Amino acid sequence: MCGIVGIISHKGMPFEPGKIKKMCDIISHRGPDDAGYAFFRLGERTTGEGGYWCGFTDPSFRYLNENLPVFGGDYYKEEIVRHPITVGLGHRRLSIIDLTHYGHQPMSSSDRRYWVVFNGEIYNFPELKTELESRGHIFRTRTDTEVLLHLWEEFGIDSIKMLNGMFAFAIYDRVKNKLLLARDRFGVKPLYYVTTEEYLIFGSEIKAILASGLIKPEINPSALVEYMMFQNILCDKTLFKGVNMLPSGCFLQMSPISGREPVLEKYHNGLPSINFEDNEQNEGLLEKVVSGFEEAVRRQLISDVPVGAYLSGGMDSGSIVAVAGRSIPRLMTFTGGFDLTNVNGIEQGFDERPLAEKLSYLLQTEHYAVVLHAGDMPAAMEQITWHVDDPRVGMCHQNWYVAKLASKFVKVCLAGAGGDELFGGYPWRYRHGLIAEDVNDFDDRYFNYWNRLLDPQELRELLSPDLHEYLFSARESFQSVMKDAPKEDLNLSKYHNFLQRALFFEFKTFLHGFLVIEDRVSMAHSLETRVPFLDNDLTDLAWRIYPQFKVDISRIIGDNSGSHLETAEGKIILRQAMERFLPKEFTQQKKQGFSPPDENWFRGPSMDYIKNILLDHVSLQRPYFSEHFVQSCLQEHFSGERNHRLLIWSLLSFEWLQRHFIDKGVN
Repeated sequence: MCGIVGIISHKGMPFEPGKIKKMCDIISHRGPDDAGYAFFRLGERTTGEGGYWCGFTDPSFRYLNENLPVFGGDYYKEEIVRHPITVGLGHRRLSIIDLTHYGHQPMSSSDRRYWVVFNGEIYNFPELKTELESRGHIFRTRTDTEVLLHLWEEFGIDSIKMLNGMFAFAIYDRVKNKLLLARDRFGVKPLYYVTTEEYLIFGSEIKAILASGLIKPEINPSALVEYMMFQNILCDKTLFKGVNMLPSGCFLQMSPISGREPVLEKYHNGLPSINFEDNEQNEGLLEKVVSGFEEAVRRQLISDVPVGAYLSGGMDSGSIVAVAGRSIPRLMTFTGGFDLTNVNGIEQGFDERPLAEKLSYLLQTEHYAVVLHAGDMPAAMEQITWHVDDPRVGMCHQNWYVAKLASKFVKVCLAGAGGDELFGGYPWRYRHGLIAEDVNDFDDRYFNYWNRLLDPQELRELLSPDLHEYLFSARESFQSVMKDAPKEDLNLSKYHNFLQRALFFEFKTFLHGFLVIEDRVSMAHSLETRVPFLDNDLTDLAWRIYPQFKVDISRIIGDNSGSHLETAEGKIILRQAMERFLPKEFTQQKKQGFSPPDENWFRGPSMDYIKNILLDHVSLQRPYFSEHFVQSCLQEHFSGERNHRLLIWSLLSFEWLQRHFIDKGVN
């Protein structure tokens, strides 16, 4: 797990190589163990034969790349100035596999044709390495990064589809003078880029791109409207004008100094070619889910550093811990709880510590917990929003504090994300679409449901008139997701086809937004989070299971209001499978969700903080929102008339984003 950056000249315009170091330094939290840089000079009429130079912090790297100059101090500066640079790659390393200097990046192939900066983990790299060795490849390290390089030598761009893992990487081919950026098929690891008139600039976090000084940070009004509508951004835009996120399952190619625009292509849309499993024999299907889950967890235990797991007390995290504990005795587990003093209503049941502690006892883990209090959000919000820099779904201060706790003991933590989206864990959500008349009606209903913060008319009142024109583009983003949804299957009922559509939308949007945030809050503490449910094979299997084995449609349609739906109506096959690992007490319980009691805290101990930020004259003078409407919403929440906790969090996140990156800029 690491951070990667790069600057590539479109037309031969050189850049100051110190920019690459600045970009790496600002994301040093992603890789505190090492840093490295590679620079290339390409002449106007060359195709990669130009000189190349490398600078790095680990002198041992010279033993991997004999005859390369080792730059440091004045010599480094003098050489770089003398030879203008048109391609630069940078890397910050969090050492997980092969902790020696042999894992240093940027890493090159033995003939120095290919150069890579890589962030993530390839869980099937041992199998890939064995196959490559049978083809005559010789390895000098134990890293998955080197496996990627050899795989690229052997199969080229087709190798991306062979990777089972989470990743974002850049590979530069010096001979063909081509650069490729790629991101894993589900978007577990982030990668951002911007194209200016002169350069392509990329980085693992937006702040790294801003640190290059090659673009001016400005708010993207279209993305802002989308964020205030969905509390998420469904397309590849970000809140920063010109900065895009490389979509999951995609790669981007370009040729430095060619003057040609980068080309974006999709290699995976998140779905396999759906041929449903023969589900006539339920026991056989259960065995496939059980063995697929066990294999997914086993794969993701590979590490040369301590591995732990989050343990909420729920079925998904508990099952992961149960399987991982077979390989790691006294597995360290971590949970977060909440001080419920003066908390009332539904939020009185938000503390999962008792369930987590009971499960820890049953599974014999070494368990640690952190308790969040009302003042913990205000205390950390400024720091959290600087690290997040691309706000997405829900509150995340609870995840921040649990990641901080886990990072004191381990470098890798397993998490249960993905189980609900793959196996149907939100039946009360699906109902809004399942009662539709047809596909168009489904899309209308689901679009309106996922207006998470305000209803459409209220959103217009919140936004300044200048932003109203972007409301239509938000609907276009919604439809752009739905166009890739599973096609109608004549073997399924109307309701089951709608369910497939709902599952796909949430997998591509809500889950993706959560993964973006999880990456930020964990990497802020130099902690790698792994998600076994998003193993390639397990995910493919989940999409091939008939929807009736996931969700009890009859209960959802039969409940006229949806108010009595329980989570037992969802994840049917997964609950049955996980009974191999956990008592029924845990496989049949209601879904709890890891959410703090912010409805109460925001109208109680955190109220003054919220007022001081959102009603500050600097905030109120921003050109995006109606001052009167913001004040009205805050008053509604403080008085108990409505619960605006999601809106308040989003307004706070956006205000802090502007204070960090727009007002001050990135130095």
